[in-house]
Amino acid sequence: MKDKILEKSQELFLNLGFKSVTMDEIANSLGISKKTLYKHYSNKTQLVEEVTDYLFDNICCEIDSVYDLNLNPIEELFEIKKVVLQNLKDEKSSPQYQLQKYYPKIYFELKNKQFEVMQGSIKENLNTGINLNLYRAEIDIEFISRLYFHGLIGVRDRDLFPLQQYSMNNLITNYLDYHLRGIATEKGIEELENQLNKQSVIYE
Repeated sequence: MKDKILEKSQELFLNLGFKSVTMDEIANSLGISKKTLYKHYSNKTQLVEEVTDYLFDNICCEIDSVYDLNLNPIEELFEIKKVVLQNLKDEKSSPQYQLQKYYPKIYFELKNKQFEVMQGSIKENLNTGINLNLYRAEIDIEFISRLYFHGLIGVRDRDLFPLQQYSMNNLITNYLDYHLRGIATEKGIEELENQLNKQSVIYE
């Protein structure tokens, strides 16, 4: 039952927002009483926390599957983008914004966990890119890895990039373009443009 609650709550939170969805709505969507829901989760904050952990773990698992494909580092970043968008449903309800505004403690704990998990993989991506002559050898890996993480968080800021003007797909694609052109060799630029061409075909 807990898995069903997490799956349905995740769906509702991503589509409608963490603030907007009530415990009554979650119970009704599952066809259970609110009393049954509260047997598993004593309050909505606890449910939000478990849903964010559940979503984070699922995304990490799918990203690990991308790493197993042994793609070149540039293609890898675009495949990871695809995984994130599929799981977050283009963030039409601004769940990150609502999480940050209404559940700041959960948001900052999640952000710290994301940083811890991502730093190692970003650095590995950068090192592999240098070894394959896709990224310039002189880049500062520690600095770039932190800047990359900060940028990914930043482009999801609804105040800076309102949903009415920017889709999440375009934001992340443009950010990857910006990030990679700053560190790529000529060979890397060729691979980047190859990936951008594929993206334009997929999302036309």
